[in-house]
Order: sequence, then C-alpha cells, then structure tokens
Amino acid sequence: MFRRTLAVVAAAAFAYVTVPPPAGDRVVQVYGDLGTAELVAVIVPGTDTTAATFDGGRARPYSTPGGGARALLAEARALDPGARLAVVAWLGYDSPAMLSLRAVTGEAAERGAVELRRYVTGALGGKRVSLLCHSYGSVVCAGAVPGSGVADTVVFGSPGLGVSSAAELGGTRLWAGSGTRDWIREAPKLRIGPLGFGPDPAGPAFGARLFGTGSADHSEYLRPGGESLRNLALIALGRVGEVSRG
Repeated sequence: MFRRTLAVVAAAAFAYVTVPPPAGDRVVQVYGDLGTAELVAVIVPGTDTTAATFDGGRARPYSTPGGGARALLAEARALDPGARLAVVAWLGYDSPAMLSLRAVTGEAAERGAVELRRYVTGALGGKRVSLLCHSYGSVVCAGAVPGSGVADTVVFGSPGLGVSSAAELGGTRLWAGSGTRDWIREAPKLRIGPLGFGPDPAGPAFGARLFGTGSADHSEYLRPGGESLRNLALIALGRVGEVSRG
C-alpha cells in the first residue's frame, strides 16, 4: 500500500519537505518559485486521485495533477517568460473513488474546502491566486472561494458546484469550460437531497464566463497544444482579455 504522505515539493529546487501524515493521501507540490511569485495558480484535481496517481500511473501524464502543473507552467512561460508565476498541484483532501457514493455527495468536498481555504489564505496570502478545478475538484473549490480573496476560479469537466449561480461564490470571477467530447456533459446536473451538485456551471443561466476548450475530453483540459491549456495559462497570468470564449 502506498505510504500516506503530505509532501510539499519546491520543484524549482527539487527539494522535498515531509510532515507527519494525516489520514488519507495528501500531496502538495509547488512548481516554480513560490517565494518570489506574484501570481499563483492552484490545480485542484477530482476523483480517483491518490498519492500513487498524483504524478504518474496514467497514460496521459498531463491528466495527473503533477503533469498538468508542469504543462501549465510551461505554457505560461511560453506566453510570458518573465512572469512571476508559480503553479501548485494541490491534493489536500480525500479524493473519492469515481465509482462510489462519495463521488456524488459533498462530504469530501466540504472537508476539502476548509483545507483549501486555509491554504489559500495562509500560505498564499498576498498573492494573486487562480484556482483551476477539475471535475469533483470544482465542488471543493466552490466551497473554498467565498471570502478567500481568490481572483479567478476556473472549473472544467464539472459535475456542478453545489450552488445555483456564480453569485453565490462571492467576489471571485468564475470561468467554466466543457469540452465537446467530455462525457460529463451528458451526466444529469441535479441535486436531490444529499445527492448531486445542482446546475451546470457552464450553462447559460449560471453566470460564469465560458472559455474555449475545443474538443477536449474529460482528461484533456491540460493537454499541451490544446486551446484549453492556453486559456488556463492566460487566466493564471491575469491576461483575461485574451481568453478565447466557449
């Protein structure tokens, strides 16, 4: 069984700091220089993410939090080599298994939101923060952003956010992306008691800004060379006027 860890990794220096492990897998990796960064993008993954699959174990490296963070940082540096941007791959919650009841309820997301808000307002205080939230991770982000000071919250492949409109998330600017080949587009966006997360944030009445994702499927939003990755990098850099719309 993979050892349960909480690792904080400064990738620029290739240094690891390990702290006593809590229950469940916890991995936080920083790519770039967080100390000098003015801009920070935090990638929050969805279901089926463990320490074992955090940066490996999948056919598409960019579909893992670690691989996606590297792809995002490379894209941002290509767009603006001088930008003071760091990217954080954040698995600070118990990601539920996709084929489980926990994946359609908010318990794991609620607990994760507390930890994510603590991280954003503590370790990242004073920096311009963007949250890039995939699938179930978007539910975690929705619970974390109110009152956090996050500039942009970007959700993609989302099952819903647990709220009825963007206005319920406070002052953050909400973006939503939905690839044309993403299976989750066909999943019912309902909330019945504790099950489900409500309306689609990419729906016309929700109030999010839609960004272009092209033909991305559920695991392709951070694919190098894709429209989605470019737009995510532009948002992370604060160049929102250049984002192509969906």
